[in-house]
Formats: sequence, C-alpha cells, structure tokens
Amino acid sequence: MRYVAFSTDPAGGNPAGVVLDASGVDDAKMLATAAEVGYSETAFAVEAGDGSLDVRYFSPLAEVPFCGHATIATAVAHAERHGTGRLLLRTPAGPVTVTTDRAADGTLVATLVSVPPRTVPLDGPDLAELLAILGWSTADLDPALPPRVAFAGAWHPVIATTSRERLAALDYDMPALAALMARRDWTTIDLIRRESPSVFHARNPFPPGGVVEDPATGAAAAALGGYLRELGLVQTPATLTIHQGADMGRPSTITVTVPADPGTGIGVTGAAVRL
Repeated sequence: MRYVAFSTDPAGGNPAGVVLDASGVDDAKMLATAAEVGYSETAFAVEAGDGSLDVRYFSPLAEVPFCGHATIATAVAHAERHGTGRLLLRTPAGPVTVTTDRAADGTLVATLVSVPPRTVPLDGPDLAELLAILGWSTADLDPALPPRVAFAGAWHPVIATTSRERLAALDYDMPALAALMARRDWTTIDLIRRESPSVFHARNPFPPGGVVEDPATGAAAAALGGYLRELGLVQTPATLTIHQGADMGRPSTITVTVPADPGTGIGVTGAAVRL
C-alpha cells in the first residue's frame, strides 16, 4: 500500500510504502520491493503474536534502522484495519510506541515516541567536508544552534542557518555527500532554520536513500527535539512545529513533543492518508 505522511493532502507530505504482512519475505525481496515502489522508504511489518509488530524499513538502496514517516504511515494503515489505539513496534533501532486517533475531521493521526535520543560532537574535519559539499560556509551557520550529530533511532547531523534563503537554495554534490554519509553512518542531513522558539523550517538531503531530498523526516524531527533538549536550547516540556517539503513542492507539517525528562523519547505527530 502507498500512503503519504505528515499531510492530509496526497500532493503533500512524504510518500511511504507499507506492507502490513511481510511474513516469509526475505531481505532481498524487501529491498527489491522498496526499489520498485520508489519512495524514500517502505515499511515491512510482521505480527509478533502479542499484538505488537516487528517492523523493518528499506529505502530503494538499503535498509535503514528507523523511519519516522513510514512509521506514521504503518500505524495509520494498521488503525484503518484494526481500530485506533496504542501499538508497539519493534524496530531495528529499538521499541517505538505509536498511538493513533481520529481528528475532528475524521483524519487519522499518529504519534510515535522515539527511542531515547542523544547527540555527539560534529568534529572539525567532518563539518568542514559537509559544509563544502553543501556549498555552505561557516558564515551561513546559526551560532545559537551549534552543529551536532543527533540520534533518535537514526543519526542525523543538525546544521542550522539564520537565512531562509540559504535553506531554500539547496544544491549539493550528491555522490560526495553519499560517500561521507556512508563513512559516518548518517541517514539524512537535517538542515534547519529557526523561525521562532517553537517553529522550524527543515530540509533533509537523503542520498543514502537514493533521493536528493526527503519532504518530511520524522526520525530527524525526533532527533532535533532531543538535540534541543540536551543542549538546553528549548524550554521543556515543549511542542514544536517543523515545516518541511515546501521548497520541493510537497509541504509537510510535523509536530514534535519534547518532554522535560532527559531519559524519555521524543514524540512525533502527523496525519497520513492513503494514496
């Protein structure tokens, strides 16, 4: 099945493939199916026998440990068939709970809670290489949001700019970035601009998935929430709005909930509709 997540408009958001019963499907078939579907990720679920789902995620090129938008899509697809409520997903990154409910207009909305987030430094040589590939300079960076590599199921460098124009002018060397990301095991690059204390704009280059850019990245949104909390850059508890995909014609809205407790996962909420 094909869904779009983080939008109620099929022309927006991020498309994901969903296989609700992948019993007996091997890795090669999952990868081939993801490549045939052609979206940045496809989720493959298997009933675990206790009401939970074992879920794996494949881009057209490789397996990834966690994918936010495909998780939202999977939860909504499951809710359409089995009803709303709480669902436990066992992912390669760890256990992720997802709660589904209906909005006032009837749209199904899902909220995932990530694995506990963390960050590590983004050192000088890696940062310099990344900026050179992006065509950015240190003058483009927002000194209030220092570069780090953030994790909430997958690793994402967080690079912030003060300029919406800089963010809009995304143009990079895809093979060079793919090589750097493969060496460092990064899933996407989370390029952000902070509009206000609770509103962000984001773009996510995703060459490991075989696409130039992801129009909505739930895993990176969760990692960003953890980054902001860990570095004391947001007053918690907090609710954040991330706008992504507008620059590529697929506007998406991601709501991020950041609890005060540093040991807890980050909430990521979005709608999903079937294509």
